Amino acid sequence: MPDATVTTATSSATIRPGEAAHFGALADRWWDPSGSSAMLHRLNPVRLAFLREAIDMHWGGDVEGVKPLAGRSALDVGCGAGLLCEPLARLGGEVTGVDAAPENTAVAAAHADGAGLDIRYMPGELGQLGLGRFDLVTAMEVIEHVADKQAFAVQLATHLTDGGLMVLSTPNRTLASRALLVGAAEAIGAVPRGTHHWDDFVTPGELADLLAHAGLAMGEPKGIAWRPDRGLHLSDDLSLNYIVTARAA
Repeated sequence: MPDATVTTATSSATIRPGEAAHFGALADRWWDPSGSSAMLHRLNPVRLAFLREAIDMHWGGDVEGVKPLAGRSALDVGCGAGLLCEPLARLGGEVTGVDAAPENTAVAAAHADGAGLDIRYMPGELGQLGLGRFDLVTAMEVIEHVADKQAFAVQLATHLTDGGLMVLSTPNRTLASRALLVGAAEAIGAVPRGTHHWDDFVTPGELADLLAHAGLAMGEPKGIAWRPDRGLHLSDDLSLNYIVTARAA
């Protein structure tokens, strides 16, 4: 059975120690679909649907194929306990996950080992790990938590191969997101208190500018919306959350 591995490194500019500590404290409950990360478990299939279509369109692969990432490397930044890394590995990718909290990468590696998946996990600051470049780079619900968003965008771009694909998702900074993602979601326990700071949310226009300054062109954003009768789903409504592709400009 393959082993997931963890390598250590120090942190610096883009990591907020308080944010890392907040998410690290949740590490043991990441894989509980009814626990503190329940919202991420509901969000993951929606993100994966967008990601699979983006992969097929970018590389022109077989839409019926079960391993569209075969022969390609993938980097998930802000990987938590591996909720996205494991599906990427099952899609055939050679996957590396990076997270600011070592508690998360330890749990991620143990879970991957139990699932028989060969995934490399590394805690610390992305810019200090010397990882090289990847065909696919993902950062889901991460940029709103970093200290220097422009530096983070540059780090992501530095790790993308020529002709590679990047996919990011993040909450939009709107009145609707403040009311629902921060106020209501934390009040009812859908997400742990202190998870979101509305002032740090990034609008699509701001994200496009951050990526442009990093040498990347952002694709058309797709909303991740919620309705009582549908739950979380891809939508043209960007008011809560959105997901985008980016490529070298």
